[in-house]
Amino acid sequence: MKILVVGTGAREHALVRALSLDPAVTALHAAPGNPGIGTLATLHAVDQLDGAAVAVLATSLGADLVVVGPEAPLVAGVADAVRAEGIPVFGPSAAGAQLEGSKAFAKEVMAAAGVPTAEPRVATTIEEAAAGLDAFGAPYVVKDDGLAAGKGVVVTDDRAEALAHAAACLAKPGGRIVVEDYLDGPEISLFVLSDGADVVPLVPAQDFKRAHDGDEGPNTGGMGAYSPLPWAPVDLVDEVVERVARPTIAEMARRGTPFSGVLYVGLALTSTGVKVVEFNARFGDPETQVVLARLATPLAGVLLASATGTLGTLPPLQWRDDAAVTVVIASGGYPGTVRSGDPITGIEAADALPGVHVLHAGTALQLNPPGDDDDAIDGAHLVAAGGRVLSVVGVGPDLAAARAAAYAGVAQIDLPFSHHRSDIAAAVAGAPLV
Repeated sequence: MKILVVGTGAREHALVRALSLDPAVTALHAAPGNPGIGTLATLHAVDQLDGAAVAVLATSLGADLVVVGPEAPLVAGVADAVRAEGIPVFGPSAAGAQLEGSKAFAKEVMAAAGVPTAEPRVATTIEEAAAGLDAFGAPYVVKDDGLAAGKGVVVTDDRAEALAHAAACLAKPGGRIVVEDYLDGPEISLFVLSDGADVVPLVPAQDFKRAHDGDEGPNTGGMGAYSPLPWAPVDLVDEVVERVARPTIAEMARRGTPFSGVLYVGLALTSTGVKVVEFNARFGDPETQVVLARLATPLAGVLLASATGTLGTLPPLQWRDDAAVTVVIASGGYPGTVRSGDPITGIEAADALPGVHVLHAGTALQLNPPGDDDDAIDGAHLVAAGGRVLSVVGVGPDLAAARAAAYAGVAQIDLPFSHHRSDIAAAVAGAPLV
């Protein structure tokens, strides 16, 4: 198989890495990719939001499968443009991607499908937003209806902060928000693959959304994750498949917009049962980094089955007994105004550690390396070029060992002014902060 992966982040690097280990894959390409992905795949300077350009590239490469990683290209219809050329695509249509592109639409689908979730109120004015806040009370939950790179949600006891977030979202062209009831209890991420009819769940993971230790600070795209979840109910996956995934996929098909790809189900284990926090229409980042590290079944055939309507013919997925933990290294200032251009060193040393691999997210190559070029790629120096810069993944026989490996990798990497959380998986691994 010749595969083209669309995207630039650590999620896409994790997908490319997993595909590179699949003996069925003969060639890997990425558009536009990043320097880390470039060590495993041929990079192409194509705009990931330009469906026509991606379709031309896929056709010229003779791609057997296109994997669209991020939400923005999916919502923009990149998968539709490629499918129109007769090439199998892993990822939903633009219509299907509205499950992530509009939180109000997702709530509508959940209601029609009988999926348990928080009660919502959709608002298009600040007065409606204020009424919603007062109806539900604290903690206040305000969500930007559209895409916001994982940073469109505010959960706070401060009504003024909630109202300010609502105002900022509503100020956008076509601004709309969802105010909803707060869901108590721990959150879980579960990816469910679909081909529009059948569904196949992966293993659960938990991510850490706040910027700082102890779940303090602003929301981010995700600062770390781990899998498995020894505290999760043993029947959780079966329950989510039957009560959430299958009804949702059936409802989308009933509407004439079948959903194929991965339905990311964000869950809360509330005092009144499992409820959906949100849907995404793609793999989550950083949960993908730990879930794929545990997958023993070769990935390419699984993604192709989703793209071609043959998930039902797959044998059960196989999983390694190992645990996995990922820690995100972020640029100074993230998730606000971030620094860029700071040099990154130590990745090679981290990758050399047992059970450790490093995935690139916001990195770039700078010519004329400044001094130390141990981590140079093709004679250029690696620098930070985004908010979340690297995902350091540790794999081990249990969560404590996986966590120790991940943080050993983090300790090898130097990025001036960067920050990372020291408590990823600490509570569940029974480990001290690092």
